[in-house]
Amino acid sequence: MSVGEQKSVLMVCLGNICRSPIAEAVFIDCLKKRGKREEWHVDSSAIIGYHTGKGPDSRAMGALKKYGIKDYQHRARVTSPDDFRKFDYIFGMDDQNIEDLQEIARKVPKTERKAEILMLGVQDVMAGKREVPDPYYESGSKQFDEVLQQCVKCCDAFLDKICK
Repeated sequence: MSVGEQKSVLMVCLGNICRSPIAEAVFIDCLKKRGKREEWHVDSSAIIGYHTGKGPDSRAMGALKKYGIKDYQHRARVTSPDDFRKFDYIFGMDDQNIEDLQEIARKVPKTERKAEILMLGVQDVMAGKREVPDPYYESGSKQFDEVLQQCVKCCDAFLDKICK
């Protein structure tokens, strides 16, 4: 399957070192478990460039390892207007991410935009949380584990809807 035939998803959070890398790795894992990994291009990015080029937060990587995802690698990058031409779905983690994504999207003529902007947290209607909380400023790893579990539920729910 060529890249042009693949579906594509971009996970976005503020700095691209906590929530969006977790969501990216979880989405890839969900695809592997469904036997659909080759059908999708998956990436993640940031709203701001503060962490550009850095790997995920060690607590994010720890949460992924505890879940069984041990081969994930990523370097933070900033979301670009071109991402709205490339990706089918762009997920923000919170209301501010969505507002920022809409602002970036406006830099691309509507006729050239491919991406649908969605909130990841609302994909699982049973979760009861609209937003995926930012665990960066929390001490310890507990909230990273909670973010991972929320991402698993939301990614699975989205794939249940889209892969019928």
